[in-house]
Amino acid sequence: MKEQVLTVNNIVLGADYPDRWEAIRACGEILFQQGYIRGEYIDDMMERERLFGVYMGNGIAIPHGVEGSERNILHSGISVLQLKRGVDFGTGTAYLLFGIAGKDGEHIELLSRIAQVCMETEKVERMRITEDKEEMLQILNSVPI
Repeated sequence: MKEQVLTVNNIVLGADYPDRWEAIRACGEILFQQGYIRGEYIDDMMERERLFGVYMGNGIAIPHGVEGSERNILHSGISVLQLKRGVDFGTGTAYLLFGIAGKDGEHIELLSRIAQVCMETEKVERMRITEDKEEMLQILNSVPI
């Protein structure tokens, strides 16, 4: 049986972090606590930000690993952070972070799914303001994996 990639336990609403590094770490901690990754993957997520940046525009950042970090992924998962005040990524302020851990090449599918959902500004705005994890889950599941 395939593990669930996204559950309400992977979502944190109304969070507040002092900077992008703490927000990225929080995305990784969710994945770690839910059993998707080894702790080293969090370092891989930080390295991705250092090398390439994970801010995608439109108030969205997508922290994920670097080449070779799949060894630290136990199974594919997504974490979601909704930030009250946002955090500065240098190239923009992120209000939504989607932490991705993709096993066996699934990271492209996960990125695609998030990109498809986030193409609709109405959905992005709903995710930015919702106070309901189930609503967030419903929005993200509106595009099947």
